[in-house]
Order: sequence, then structure tokens, then C-alpha cells
Amino acid sequence: MPLDSEPSFRESVDLMFQRAVRHMDLSPGLAEKIRVCNSTYTVRFGVRLRGKIETFTGYRSVHSEHMEPVKGGIRYALSVHQDEVEALAALMTYKCALVETPFGGSKGGLCIDPRQWEVHELEQITRRFAYELIKRDLINPAQNVPAPDMGTGEREMAWIVDQYARMNTTDINAKACVTGKPLNSGGIRGRVEATGRGVQYALHEFFRHKEDVTLANLEGALEGKTAVVQGLGNVGYHAAKFLSEEDGVKVVGVIERDGAVIDERGLDIEALKTWIAETGGVRGFPNATYVEDGASVLEHACDILIPAAMEGVIHLGNADRIKARLIVEAANGPVTFGADEILRNKGVLIIPDMYANAGGVTVSYFEWVKNLSHIRFGRMQRRAEEARSRLLVAELERLSADRGLGWELKPNFKEKFLTGSDELALVRSGLDDTMRTAYQSMRELWHSRNDVTDLRVAAYIVAIERVASTYRSKGL
Repeated sequence: MPLDSEPSFRESVDLMFQRAVRHMDLSPGLAEKIRVCNSTYTVRFGVRLRGKIETFTGYRSVHSEHMEPVKGGIRYALSVHQDEVEALAALMTYKCALVETPFGGSKGGLCIDPRQWEVHELEQITRRFAYELIKRDLINPAQNVPAPDMGTGEREMAWIVDQYARMNTTDINAKACVTGKPLNSGGIRGRVEATGRGVQYALHEFFRHKEDVTLANLEGALEGKTAVVQGLGNVGYHAAKFLSEEDGVKVVGVIERDGAVIDERGLDIEALKTWIAETGGVRGFPNATYVEDGASVLEHACDILIPAAMEGVIHLGNADRIKARLIVEAANGPVTFGADEILRNKGVLIIPDMYANAGGVTVSYFEWVKNLSHIRFGRMQRRAEEARSRLLVAELERLSADRGLGWELKPNFKEKFLTGSDELALVRSGLDDTMRTAYQSMRELWHSRNDVTDLRVAAYIVAIERVASTYRSKGL
């Protein structure tokens, strides 16, 4: 099938929405209200750089205000355009509803290649972009809360929160205007790893259900499975690192901008990340096979394929050659609408993006709550937990000594049991619980209705129904 018949990313999201709505009892008016993007602000601003004025184009799209604030990242890429930002904002609405974070959906983007600018220049550009959005309440702790996305990170969020504080000197909740900040600017432990950690927890929950594993033509546990990861940015790196180091998954292929590397014994992700940082790409990575046509490695034989970078990388042109039995959409929209149909007909099981990459917004929610409460998680209860655990251990050891039972607790057990939950432990616990609960809500629908044949439709139905319920409660 020719690629020119492929719907755009925006059209793909709408088509997937409509596919789900056909299985729901929604009035056409309410369905349309949920589908459409409420507003998009386009800004064109100038910054004096290198002796001349450079003009930049940025966007902030608000898809749904059924709950406020609205939430969504800001990406820096030359590919940014209005349709992409609106599609990503729609996905944010559904994602937040699915994992039950109390936000509407939003997204932002700046049409820029951040690698072309020095750090001080990027700061000037970011602060001016933030200024344009802040003065229109498109960055505000109670109305619109951005986060990092492709091309941005903690550094950019620190500049934005500082710009907001300068413009709102009496707002006691200023730090809650963005999430994904560095710790010293009001961030939270576990946010940088959050989306990758969420991918890991999604796979943990999937493999707890033998029936689902069988439907993916797989068997056994996660340990020993092979995986290919596309994109070793923040999300792909953390997902690959955690799965390989903690779960015994063999990451046999990694795809990057300059090609891909393959090693059937399993790649050393930490070493590969260091190599990319030093050389700018994967070419020449020792003890691995380099493939110049990186996209072809999406078709490499493996159990699990994890696209973790751009949208639309699995499309009508390559879907029928995908050999993975399970696809985990760590990126937003990596499988197009047409490819989704081909893969389903082949029996490939897809864990959809709105669930699989929801770790970021989940931990962003925890960060936002931390900023509003003005206290770090664990500060009040950690030592109390340790004191209670110490009491129990001391009593067990006293009983053993008094009765001459000779009980002896293992040192590593004592160490773990006597350590109270710090912020990172609580964040990971909350994320794990969120990913488990959200998967179970999709799974229940998937297995209880004959007309719901895949997890993506189940995810959309759960999310759309939650948004619809909120609108109904408002009288719509």
C-alpha cells in the first residue's frame, strides 16, 4: 500500500478515537465536543542572536479543559507544526483520563533545532517563548502546566519556572507552573526516569496475566525475552536500562539517528549511552554489528519492540515486515492507524502509547502536588516508619533470646525492613500502582466485551468515558 495513502498523525488520532466511539453509547454532540481541540495559540517572536534578530514560531494547544489545569510537554524540534501539537494534546487528554491524573490535555512546541544554538542562546529563546505563553495564562499552576518533551529537559523547565516567578512575584505556588524541574528548582526524585520506568512497570503488569501473554504468542516471564529499542533518548534509555539490568531482558538492537547496532547477546545500554554522548551516534560501537539503515532494524526478529522516539515510525510501508510479537509504544503515536490494522490482523499485540508512556505525566502529577503542598514526600513519615519497624525487629529478637529459639534475621532483610520510604521509593510505588490499575481497567474491558478486540480500543473507551462523565457532571 503506498505511503501517500497514510493518514497524518492528527488524522490517525482522530481515526482511532472514532473507532473507539463506535463501541460506545455517546451522543454525536458529546463525542464531537471531546474529539475537537479547544484552542491553539501560535506565537511568532524575535530574539536578538549573533548580531541579528531571529524569528521563531511556537505553539501551545489546549485540547480539553474538562479538568484543569491542563497538562502536556513542550517539545523543541524542526518538525513541530500545529497539527502535530494538536494531536499530541488530544493524546494527553486521553492519557490523563486513563491513568486518573486530574488534568485536561495540552501540548506545546517550538520549531527549532536545539543543537544549533549555544546554551545561553537557548536560554534567551526559552525565556522569551515562556514570556509569550505566561502573559496569556498558557503557563500557570492552576490553568496550564507544561513539562519536558523531545528536545527539552530539566534545564529548560528551570528557565521557565524562573521566568514565571519573575513575572508573578507574589504567587506562592509559582514552582507548580511546570513539572520535570531539577530538584533544586522544586522537582521530584524519579521524574527524569519516569516514562522509562512506566514502560517497565507496564511490561511487569502485562506479564502478570498469562492469558494476555499467550495472546501475544509469547510464553513464560519477562526474563530472557529479547527486545529492540528505537531511540535512546530519555525514555528509550531508561526503559532499556531498567529492563536489561533489572529484569533480564536482552536488548538485542538499538536504533538511533545515525543507524542502529545489533548484538544478539544483549547490548550494554550504559556503555552504548556513553558512546553516543562521546561520538554523537551509534556508529563504531565496539562488539556490535552496525546497520546504516536504522529503520530496517525495526523489522529485526525479537519478542518485544519498543519504539521510543518519534511518531509514525511503523507505517503502511513496513508494518507487514515487523517480526516482534509485542509492541510497547513508549513514544507518542509510533504506529500509524493503517499500520495498527495490519499488525492486529497479523496477531501482533500492541500496548498503546496512551498507557505505556503515561509514567511521565503520572510523576509530573506527583511533582505538581508536591509543589502545591510545599513539602517533599516522605519527610513527615519516613522516620516514624523506621521507628515502628525497629520496634518489631527488636521484639522478635528479644523473643528469640528469651526462649532460646536461635532466630536470626538476615542482615539484608533487616536493612531493607528498617529503611523507611523516601521520596524516590514513594514515587516509584505510586507509579507502579498507577500502571497496574490503568492496565487492569483496559484489560477488564478488553476481555469482557466481544466487540473490543485490542488494548488500544479498550484504552480509548476507558479514557473517553471518563472525560464524558466529567462533562455530563458539568451539565453538558
